[in-house]
Amino acid sequence: MSEYNHKIVEKKWQKYWEDNQTFKTDVWDFSKPKFYALDMFPYPSGVGLHAGHPEGYTATDIVSRMKRMQGYNVLHPMGYDSFGLPAEQYAITTGNHPEGFTLKNIATFTKQLKELGFDYDWSKCISTSDPSFYKWTQWIFKNLYKDGYAKYIDMPVNWCEELGTVLSNDEVIDGKSERGGYPVVRKNMKQWVIDQPAFAEKLLEGLNEIDWPESTKEMQRNWIGKSTGVEVEFKIVGGGKFSIFTTCIETIYGITFMVIAPEGEIAKQLLDRIENKEEALAYIEETSKKSELDRTELNKGKTGCIMKGVYAINPVNGKEVPIFLGDFVLASYGTGAVMAVPSHDQRDFEYAVAHNIPMIQVIDGADVSEHAFEKQDYLGKGCKLINSEEFSGLTVEEAKEAITSKLEKMGVAKRTVNYRFREWIFARQRYWGEPVPVVHTKDGVYVLPDEELPLILPELDDYKGKNGKAPLENATEWKKYNKNGVEGVRETSTMPGSAGSSWYFLRYIDPKNDKELANKELLKHWMPVDLYIGGPEHAVGHLLYSRIWNRYLYEKGISPVKEPFKKLVHQGMILGTNGIKMGKRFPQYVINPSDIVEQYGADTLRLYEMFMGPLEASKPWSNAGVEGARRFIDRVFRLVCDDTYKAKFTKEYDNTLEKIYNQTVKKVTTDFEALSFNTAISQMMIFVNEAYKADKIYIGFIEGLVKILSPVCPHICEEMWQELGHEGSIALTDWPKYDDSKIVDNVVVYAVSVNGKLRDKIEIEAEASKEEVEKLALNSQKVKNYTEGHEIVKIIVVPKKIVNIVVK
Repeated sequence: MSEYNHKIVEKKWQKYWEDNQTFKTDVWDFSKPKFYALDMFPYPSGVGLHAGHPEGYTATDIVSRMKRMQGYNVLHPMGYDSFGLPAEQYAITTGNHPEGFTLKNIATFTKQLKELGFDYDWSKCISTSDPSFYKWTQWIFKNLYKDGYAKYIDMPVNWCEELGTVLSNDEVIDGKSERGGYPVVRKNMKQWVIDQPAFAEKLLEGLNEIDWPESTKEMQRNWIGKSTGVEVEFKIVGGGKFSIFTTCIETIYGITFMVIAPEGEIAKQLLDRIENKEEALAYIEETSKKSELDRTELNKGKTGCIMKGVYAINPVNGKEVPIFLGDFVLASYGTGAVMAVPSHDQRDFEYAVAHNIPMIQVIDGADVSEHAFEKQDYLGKGCKLINSEEFSGLTVEEAKEAITSKLEKMGVAKRTVNYRFREWIFARQRYWGEPVPVVHTKDGVYVLPDEELPLILPELDDYKGKNGKAPLENATEWKKYNKNGVEGVRETSTMPGSAGSSWYFLRYIDPKNDKELANKELLKHWMPVDLYIGGPEHAVGHLLYSRIWNRYLYEKGISPVKEPFKKLVHQGMILGTNGIKMGKRFPQYVINPSDIVEQYGADTLRLYEMFMGPLEASKPWSNAGVEGARRFIDRVFRLVCDDTYKAKFTKEYDNTLEKIYNQTVKKVTTDFEALSFNTAISQMMIFVNEAYKADKIYIGFIEGLVKILSPVCPHICEEMWQELGHEGSIALTDWPKYDDSKIVDNVVVYAVSVNGKLRDKIEIEAEASKEEVEKLALNSQKVKNYTEGHEIVKIIVVPKKIVNIVVK
């Protein structure tokens, strides 16, 4: 036997799979149970795959291959999230159309994915920048608009001058763009948005139905931010009024100031009435340079500006309190104003200290001189109100209801539900994205008819926008619209990159359909996705957006399920050998998977990444670990193909390895189901060690080993399967079964003690009776040394574990 040559074998079987379309899925075959495995599809960057990509992809590949062998009809597709800023920047820099750059990158990614041996059905491949795909993205958007979920409104947005576009909140980090790190400011613009809050309650309910990491579900709950409370109207001295929303109406007597959003309508209306207008304008300008995240979750500075000369009137007692501008209040959240109760809210407490504002304690039960006494500490504890006029002495729970009722009778309050969730800004002032299928006419917005979709991007001479205008403003002829009696100008903003990725999982099922988004009968059969693996960084971006679009399509009768992804798993990060995330900062520690494939083989890379540790954990790369994985592969190949070991094979059933074989098949099967690939591989290593030591090996056990290893190391297992005399692909064979009765021990070890001290360990038949166990224990010579000449008082038998003999 020659040594295993991965370069020859891997190319051989990759060609075989492609020539024979081994993994092509007949989506119309309803005779088998279905299994839909999905990877978060990649953005095809110029640098290609890095070592982190194959981890999640290998995990879905292993499960897909096992399910196929277990008799499932498996759909495991791959595609590309191909609209994006890097291609746009390339087009701006070179003057070349971004499609060529994108297609070149897709070719690189596809080559790398194929050389890793994944069982993707490449006939189902999609790309979000392909007009045949984005026709349906435009169609969904068009219907969202017609149904009132997509809107064209004037609102504050995150504007990045360097990129020349609006960014969503999750694309802004520390006041800078996620891509490029450019400054981002807040400014008002006409924007296309999608009404996410309209789906908030349904999204919260859906989280109870899906098998997702609890941390991800909690992030979505927090992002949606549901709160039940009271909206209260406050009048302004000298005229005017505004409303606030609070979940702590019991603290209303403790208000010592109000805070309003610097960019909000309330502030604009009051500017001409205040004594420090220049100071207020400067603060508003400073706030515009901060992202919403900086202003809320990360707010540390407690910055603010008093609006001198204007006061709000507390409706419960008529007291006048000052009004401040505060950057932690957002015009787009709630009413754009909050009541501040520093004794019972830590943020308000720190703000009051910073601005020397008095405090009033209204709930008894704690010292508020150093720290606020907040709701999580007083709710349900029997605490009572103080300094609250007729409500003093009531418990917090009693006061909530009584104060709300009083304000309702006064006509200045209503019970309401609020969400932190805001509109999804659905427009980007850039070229490389889906054109929005609408025309602006003198009468409003005209939506393109279905027969005019897809609306295809025009080619431009210059792909850079000017003065905050989108690049498509340069497409003079394309912009003009005059058809069927409708005259106007096309929308020149494009959709965000998240548009196509919000529904792509539906299109995989029927990617060539040009009559509808996908056949409803196929959708009904294949949805939901059974296993979805991808990074946790998409928790409140892609994973939320796709749930919204799917829910909308469910209400339209298109998607058959309320929730698109039944089970979600986040793979951990693969770190450099320095223990830090691979990236541009430390290029010397970045691992190119193609280099590993070239030197050690794709099967080695797959095996190593699955053996590094739990799938969800972050793990540092180890070159020694890669070499160890290759040694195991060579060891298995020798066991199966070397004449020395083949001479041990017998076709007659031999129970030499019966127990360890059945244990191995059972553990690998259950561990693969649980995505515990590292422990499954460990068990296979144990079996291989035992097989090397055995004098005879039943050929069925060897074949079973090759089958269960094949999802992890498909190329070498195909080769070994052929070496064992079989034709066709191992991927289409049956998954091995195990016999639980062969795993159960026939004998167990009893610890035998005399007066509590261990004197012997003896093997006894597992099903032996209590009397038989006692007899065998007493007959042990080591035990007799301590019982002879003594009276046996009693014998205690713990089945299959302990015998304790009491003597005197």
